[in-house]
Amino acid sequence: MRPIIGITTFLSEQSKYSTVSRNYIDSIYAAGGLPVNIPIISNESNYEDYIHMLDGLLFTGGNDIAPYYFGENPVRELNSMSSIRDEYEFSLFKVAYEKNMPIFGICRGIQLINVAMDGSLYQDIYSQCPGTLGHSPEHTASDEFYHAVQIKKDTQLYEIFGEERIFTNSFHHQSVKQLGNNLIATAYSEDGIIEAIESTEDRFLLGVQWHPECMTKRHPMFLKLFRAFVEASIQYKQKEVSV
Repeated sequence: MRPIIGITTFLSEQSKYSTVSRNYIDSIYAAGGLPVNIPIISNESNYEDYIHMLDGLLFTGGNDIAPYYFGENPVRELNSMSSIRDEYEFSLFKVAYEKNMPIFGICRGIQLINVAMDGSLYQDIYSQCPGTLGHSPEHTASDEFYHAVQIKKDTQLYEIFGEERIFTNSFHHQSVKQLGNNLIATAYSEDGIIEAIESTEDRFLLGVQWHPECMTKRHPMFLKLFRAFVEASIQYKQKEVSV
């Protein structure tokens, strides 16, 4: 039986839809999971009932995270924010983390994980990180390779890819700054931007800064990330059943 994977959503500009890109759904399903979108419910902070339904939780890309969550005022380059989404995702993360549920974060998702673990972010790498190369190309297809990523050996990410250097797409202007508690950086772009993090504990807690869900159909190597996540969710499901 497929493990149930919760996928976080975002509010449309008119707040009429709680939605998400189909690429996340397709990638989870192709990797063997059963994707379920989790709607944003305004003024709700208790998502325990949703978490109890799931075997794994995927945090998706999107809005900038409000800087007051890591004790900063906004820089002028900060883009769209949504306090409703921030509160929704931090609430989901707290319950899932406490249950030791497998968690995978993509783009905004890696940033959400880091801030939830008391880390901080560069609000805008182009103005705050001298020497930064390109990370957010315009008029470029989402399944195109854009820049190289160096992966550390002896990490979960290296076990997944089996390579020290890969090429990825890239669509972000924020990134991990100070690492959160019990997290390590496992990959970097060649200008020093953190491209992946994982937990120092014995659990599946992994975040990547690029968008692998956009790459899985044209570049199947990126499906390895989703398969590893789904496999961890299967193991979690089996433990929960045996308890």
